[in-house]
Amino acid sequence: MNKSIKPGQPWLDTNGNRIQAHAGCMLYVDDTFYWYGENKEKSISEYEVWHWGVRLYSSKDLYNWKDEGIIAMPQPDDPGHPMHPKSMMDRPHILYNEKTKKYVMWIKIMGADGIQYMTVSTADMIFGPFELVNRKLHPGGMNSGDFDLVKFEDGHAVIVFERVHKDMIVMDLTDDYLDTTVNYSVHYERPYPPYVREAPAVFFRKGRGYVITSGTTAKMPNPSETATFDDIHGEWTILGDPHVNDPKKTSFDSQISCIFKHPKYDDLYIAMADRWLNDLTPDKPTGVEFFAARFDPNYPMSPERRAQIKKMSMADMSAKNTANAEYVWLPIVFENDVPTLYWHDEWTIEEMV
Repeated sequence: MNKSIKPGQPWLDTNGNRIQAHAGCMLYVDDTFYWYGENKEKSISEYEVWHWGVRLYSSKDLYNWKDEGIIAMPQPDDPGHPMHPKSMMDRPHILYNEKTKKYVMWIKIMGADGIQYMTVSTADMIFGPFELVNRKLHPGGMNSGDFDLVKFEDGHAVIVFERVHKDMIVMDLTDDYLDTTVNYSVHYERPYPPYVREAPAVFFRKGRGYVITSGTTAKMPNPSETATFDDIHGEWTILGDPHVNDPKKTSFDSQISCIFKHPKYDDLYIAMADRWLNDLTPDKPTGVEFFAARFDPNYPMSPERRAQIKKMSMADMSAKNTANAEYVWLPIVFENDVPTLYWHDEWTIEEMV
């Protein structure tokens, strides 16, 4: 039995297997936590098997997780299916729609041609099975990357996504959450990677909204950035990197996928992140250096260093065995209403409330 959370350490389910819920998120239903995400159990070589569906786990205490199985199945016999194991399926997000009584799952797919889109599936229960209702959706006709789904108290919902290598879009969903409307706003306009923001994680506290994002450096970690807003379609004010005691400036070698408020405590928020790469070494460039060498001619580095990095490929950076990616869960501390994240080798819910 687990009695604490140990960021960056192997996390096993109640059967003794590695938890496979990467780039995941959390739902709380009938006094039970449900953690779901990308199932990477077969991804020894990520480009041969990128995923094996979306997996679900349940828990009463956030420490011990029961495997509830695959809720969005891979389609190994259909190479053209968006859920084929070679398909670059990322970041499932689920909302419950009170009007339709359906659980609605959106998933990002990165096509072989570099064009990114969404799929939408529904199920009657959180346990699935989720069935496709929209096989290929380009929100507002846009090339859409990492995203979050945000549901407001009145049932209205939006999708927040990276318009690939350009900016961040907030777009209203239809009432059934199966599609987008024409209403959207534009944020975080940046010129190129690694400065374009991706992987938005949105949450609300005391009437204010917050969004924490990552830079665009693939699975190589980089500094996170927090912004705050009164209206999600309005102006966002940048607050800086929440990882305040991280000397490497790599978000503790992780990337946040979701932030959720503990339903039983007034001010306990938990940032769920993935440590995608466990074989990074000091001699390798950071994610920011790797992409800045290619896109930013003004980034401060010597010509020799730039030439050296440009010769490196993504494969040179890491073995990318994402089946062994670890999870970095940390409690958020609010200092003058600014979200901050401090490193803990081990922590418990009880000591944070």
